Amino acid sequence: MKLKDQFYTSLCLLVAFIVLCSHDLYIKMETYFLQPNQQATLSLYNGTFEESENIITRDRMLDASVVAQGKRVAIQPAQWKDQDSTITALTFNTGEAGTYVAGVSTKARNIALTADKFNSYLKHDGVLDMLEQRTNDNLLNQDAVESYQKHVKAIYQVGDTKTDDWKTVLDYPIEFVPQVNPYETYSGEKLTVKLLLEGKPLPNQLVYADYIKSAHTHSDHTHEHTGKEHSHEHQHEDGSHSHDHDGKEHSHKHTHEDGTHHHHDDKPKAEAGHTHTSGQQLRTNDQGIVTVNLPEEGIYYLRTIHMVNVTDNKELTHQSKWATLTFEVTHKHEASTHTHDDHDHEDGMPTWIFIVGSLLVIGLLFLIFRKKS
Repeated sequence: MKLKDQFYTSLCLLVAFIVLCSHDLYIKMETYFLQPNQQATLSLYNGTFEESENIITRDRMLDASVVAQGKRVAIQPAQWKDQDSTITALTFNTGEAGTYVAGVSTKARNIALTADKFNSYLKHDGVLDMLEQRTNDNLLNQDAVESYQKHVKAIYQVGDTKTDDWKTVLDYPIEFVPQVNPYETYSGEKLTVKLLLEGKPLPNQLVYADYIKSAHTHSDHTHEHTGKEHSHEHQHEDGSHSHDHDGKEHSHKHTHEDGTHHHHDDKPKAEAGHTHTSGQQLRTNDQGIVTVNLPEEGIYYLRTIHMVNVTDNKELTHQSKWATLTFEVTHKHEASTHTHDDHDHEDGMPTWIFIVGSLLVIGLLFLIFRKKS
């Protein structure tokens, strides 16, 4: 093969590798536990949860907003800044204590895919119901033109005051809504989350849940325990391509059978590989609810892609709506494990024993002196 032909062959393979790369969209923070009036950064990761591959241009955002204290405030396009052409970030001041919700909703875009590439994307991104339907209907040889849009949320905690903003429905075409406050749920417990499609519960939908572990030291972050303060800091290592699950290393990498990846956004960047279906594979019940296990402390993220066939549009064959939700989980602080001022002890002796003993000594001395007199 001539050098020129080798060059063009390599170039075509590289283009195929770049173009066929699927991107989930997440709202990511270093930690979702923040202090009032603290400067923090909220980042849009467009790729995997651990590595962003390209930015989100402002013209793509239908909505970007933050909900707190019962009010929804829009994030203005000029407030976003691009970092290294891969991450779209917002630096902000947290404000007063409470449970906050941040959301971003994007416009629909179209992408044309050959049958093989579309089938590979369905398999590796976990859109298994559509893959099964194409198989049963003998449509695996049908090319696809898909309209897709992404709607993402994050819930973070500022200070110790819990507010009801976590339950806010942002009225996105598809969105996750927790059924209890994630910041009143702890490691070792479960969290129920409802999935809404056009405002109504979405039953029988595949949902994937995963997490990255977080390291903790007892400083900086404040919690209240029976009126006393307890310090707690959350530190995370971001950008890593692997993390532990129940003590075992889990790598977020894969390569498709055809050596390619499926791409759902502009300005793509090549990557070694990624996984979209790791962690828990769940399915919503008749009320659109999934129950997520929270085995240990960490940053948790849920993702789903709801896809349907399109029959009333000659330009499209499929329509998909993507949703993600991120939040952080810590351990429960038992009051019995902390020493507070309202639990008085004298050299480890319970207070009531000390008082009763003192009364007995005083009574004994009183009898002795009375007898002598």
